[in-house]
Amino acid sequence: MKHTTEPAANKAVKKQNGKNEDPSPIAWHTAFVEALQLELEAYGDFLEFHPEYQLTSEPLRIDCLVIKKPPDLVIEKNIAAIFREANLVEYKSPNDYISVDDFYKVYGYACLFTSFENTPITSITITFIESRHPRALLDHLRKIRGYKVEKMNSGIYTVKGDIIPIQIIDSRKLSPEENLWLRDLDNRLDAQEAGRLLLEARRKGKAARILAYIDAISRANYYAIREAINMSKTAVSFDYVLETTGFNARAEARGEARGEARGEAKGAERTTLAIAENMVNLGLPPETVAAATKLDPEKVKALYKK
Repeated sequence: MKHTTEPAANKAVKKQNGKNEDPSPIAWHTAFVEALQLELEAYGDFLEFHPEYQLTSEPLRIDCLVIKKPPDLVIEKNIAAIFREANLVEYKSPNDYISVDDFYKVYGYACLFTSFENTPITSITITFIESRHPRALLDHLRKIRGYKVEKMNSGIYTVKGDIIPIQIIDSRKLSPEENLWLRDLDNRLDAQEAGRLLLEARRKGKAARILAYIDAISRANYYAIREAINMSKTAVSFDYVLETTGFNARAEARGEARGEARGEAKGAERTTLAIAENMVNLGLPPETVAAATKLDPEKVKALYKK
């Protein structure tokens, strides 16, 4: 099969004035779960991944819950060395970061999980992953909480002094050899990084579920992908990568990832409406319900007519 050096990404993502014409949100969190599974694929038979694990009937969800079976399995992979039976993973997209408030929110989720799931607190770990150095959070944990923070590996910080093992990962500082998928889940790739990622995706072939991952990377790094294709000595086109990983067209990749994002948004809206209905049933006035839920006042008024 002959492959042209024509950058198929030019057709896949149109540009105007340096910006994407495609206004749909990038499904970073869906891509993250796929990256996490790729990083830990050697332990795939012993790990269960539960994306957007909902802790209660209210909108309390952790980005990914990883269940280790058997619990005493030793994982040597650097990002999962602290893993116990139940592992809560919170991820922030490249333009976001883990704040002090986020830390306490997820810590609270861990406490809820041990209660709701009847899991010992000593069997739970918390992992935070972001694409920048968590300086403010680390300072807070050292100075305010009195925790000891140690840099165990490049980009990986362990927090000691709590009953729950905690780690904070700066994905951009991870090893490109050991953590390609998480490290390159970014919007700042250069052509060399993009090219390496395309080749690795091609090698994975149809056995890997990386639809959302490829979609996120290609849309967030359009110029790097285009340059990588132009520079490729093997003349690997982006469409060919999609084909060898099981996707025949860029539109299919965009459509499924976009559907994930739309589904998350619709799910959040349904949850907000449910909360509003509960507030209405409690007899709260429309103004209070609208202010608390941020719903359109007309939508709130309609709830009183049901």
